[in-house]
Amino acid sequence: MKVEVEKQADSTSTLRIELPPDEVSKEWEAIANSFTRFAKIPGYRPGKAPRKVIEAKFKKEIQDELTKKLVSKSYHDAIEQEKLRVVSLTNLEDVQFGDDKSMRFRATVVTAPEFELPEYKNIPVQLPPTDVKKEDVDLALERLRDQSADFVDVPEGGIEMEDFVVIDFEGTVDGQPVSEVAPQASKTLSGGKKFWLRVAPDNFLPNFSEQLIGQKPGETRLVIVDLASDFPVKELAGKKATYTVTLGEIKKKVLPEINDEWAAKMVAGKSLADLRHMIEHDIEHEKEHEIERAKEAQIVKYLHEHVQFDVPPVLLRNETRRALGELVQRNRERGVSDEMLKEKEKELVEGAGGLAAHRLKTNFILRGIAEGEKIEVTPQELRERIRDEATRYNISPEKMRKELEEHNGIDGFAEQILLGKTLDFLKANVSVQPSVEPAISEQKS
Repeated sequence: MKVEVEKQADSTSTLRIELPPDEVSKEWEAIANSFTRFAKIPGYRPGKAPRKVIEAKFKKEIQDELTKKLVSKSYHDAIEQEKLRVVSLTNLEDVQFGDDKSMRFRATVVTAPEFELPEYKNIPVQLPPTDVKKEDVDLALERLRDQSADFVDVPEGGIEMEDFVVIDFEGTVDGQPVSEVAPQASKTLSGGKKFWLRVAPDNFLPNFSEQLIGQKPGETRLVIVDLASDFPVKELAGKKATYTVTLGEIKKKVLPEINDEWAAKMVAGKSLADLRHMIEHDIEHEKEHEIERAKEAQIVKYLHEHVQFDVPPVLLRNETRRALGELVQRNRERGVSDEMLKEKEKELVEGAGGLAAHRLKTNFILRGIAEGEKIEVTPQELRERIRDEATRYNISPEKMRKELEEHNGIDGFAEQILLGKTLDFLKANVSVQPSVEPAISEQKS
C-alpha cells in the first residue's frame, strides 16, 4: 500500500492512498465469485453465466462492495503505517479503480496538535481544610431548623417587614395586562392567585414590599412599580407597572426549638446528639468531594498554563455548537425564555466558544498523558459503564449498547473513562502545598 501525506494548515492532512493490483484483485475475485453463484442472468442457469458477462453487468455493484470492504480497512492501515494521531475523519472521497485493478482514494483527516507535556507528576496544589468545626454543624442545624419552620396566621394587625403573605394580584402597564404587553414574561410578573410572598426590601419587584406595609386581610391596594431601563423583559423595561393587590392572609415564620424532640421529628428515633453526628458525617463527606474538586481544578489550571497549542478549528467549531446547545438547554431549564436567549445570543456564543476551547485543550493534554503512562480502558470497565448508564435509564445493558453502537457512542464512553482514569492518576500524584493563611491586619492603637 502506497500512502502520501500532505499536511495542511489548521491540523488538517490529506492522505492519498493507493492499493496494489494484487490486493484489489484478490477481493474483486471473491466478490465477483459471489455474484456468479447467485446472480440471475437471462439465458443462463444460476451459477453458469461466464465471468465476463457477470463483471460487465454488475461492475458498479462489485465496485461498490469492494469499496465498502477495502476503503475503511486500508484507511486505518494507512494511519497505522504513517503513525498519524488522527482525532477526526473529515472525508473519504475520490475513489478510483485503475485498468490494472489498482484502487486509489483520498482521505481528509484532522490530526491531534503537537505539544510538549510538562512535568505532570507532583503538580502543586493547595487543598481546603478537612476538619469539621462546631460552627459548621451549628450552621447546618440552623438551615435544617429554618426548613422545618411553621407558618402561623396573624389574625389582627397589618403587614410588617419579614412577614409572609398570601395575595391575589394582577399587573397592568399603560392600562393593558402585563400578560398582553409581554407575552413571553413569566406568569409571576403578570399576577397570580394565592401567591406566597416574603415581605422584604430585596424581594420580588422594586419597592413592591414597602407599599404593602400596614395592609390588612381583605384590603385591596394599588402598588406602583418603576421598572429599570435594563429590566430583562424588554417590553417592560423603563415602564411603570401598576398592581392591584388583595391581601388574603398574613403569616409569621416560627422556628422550632433545637432539642431532642425536634431532632426526633427530623430523623425518627434520633436524639439531638445523634443528629449532630449525622450532620458532621455529611459535612466530612462533602469536604472530601471539595478536596477532589479542588485537586482537579488546580491540575487542569496548571496544565493549561504550561502547555500551549492551537485547537484545530474544525473540532472547535463542532464542539462550540455542542457547548452552545448545552448552555441553551440549561437556561431553558432555569425558565429563561427563547426571546431572552435570542437577546443574549452573542454572549452565549462567546461563552460556548470559550467552554469548547477549554474542554478540547484539556482532553488533548489528558490523552497525551494517558498515552505516556500507558493508561487504557479495559473491556470490563466499558461494560460496567454501559451497565451503570443502562440502570440510570432503566433499560437493559444490551439495549444500551445497541443504542450506543447505532449512534457511534461507544468511543465517546471509552474516552470519558480514559480521561477520568487519567485525572485520577494525576490526583493521586499531586504535591500538596501548605495553605497560605490570610494576613491579619494589625489593629491601630
